[in-house]
Amino acid sequence: MTLKLPKIIGHRGAAAYAPENTLEGIHTAADMGVEWVELDVKLTKDQIPVIFHDDTLERTTNGSGSLANLTLEELRQYECGSWFSDSFAGIKIPTLEEALEVIIDRDLGFNMEIKPCPGRERETAEAALDILAQIWDDHNRILISSFSPICMETALLMAHDWPRALLIGEDWPENLKEIKEYLELTCINVNAKTVQREQVEEITDMGLPILAYTVNDAETARRLLRWGVDGVFSDSPDIIRETLFSVH
Repeated sequence: MTLKLPKIIGHRGAAAYAPENTLEGIHTAADMGVEWVELDVKLTKDQIPVIFHDDTLERTTNGSGSLANLTLEELRQYECGSWFSDSFAGIKIPTLEEALEVIIDRDLGFNMEIKPCPGRERETAEAALDILAQIWDDHNRILISSFSPICMETALLMAHDWPRALLIGEDWPENLKEIKEYLELTCINVNAKTVQREQVEEITDMGLPILAYTVNDAETARRLLRWGVDGVFSDSPDIIRETLFSVH
């Protein structure tokens, strides 16, 4: 399986310039010339995969409470743009299906991060992968990722020949090679703030590409790429690109 990863992936769309995990964010990233976007997928009470990061609504909407307790119709009563700026007031949380339509229309690659609410790991992965399989057919420009081993197990079963990445946070697993082999991983996504050079080399020695999240300054991007990281997720993909690839 050959995965054609770009050096820069728009994080949650282009989160420095448009509300994260929105259709507007995808368009903003595409308008900047970004090749891939990363978005988070959660599940509503009525089993609809939506693009959203947090377990609760407070940070990025005018609603409150747990997303898992609300149906899609109830979620649509809230807006998720005015927290970012007045120019985005009134926009709604998109479904995965709506996001995929925009991603395909804008000819982007897609890192779908399965971000389940606690206890909903398997059902969130199943619902998201079911929608993805119905709509997406470009195996070279998709990456399915999650922090949750249960989600990655589900992806292994349901989407065996689609590229998959485990996300690793601050706690580095001692048995990473065994995890890689068990989950048949294609890639590993690491925390740019905490990853060490030796850890990058450990992944490289396994023959896997590495992506690092979330990188918003060129100095960090340069250091990680020098270590052997293949690409970075960024809220400001244009700034990273200009600094890394400026042509005079």
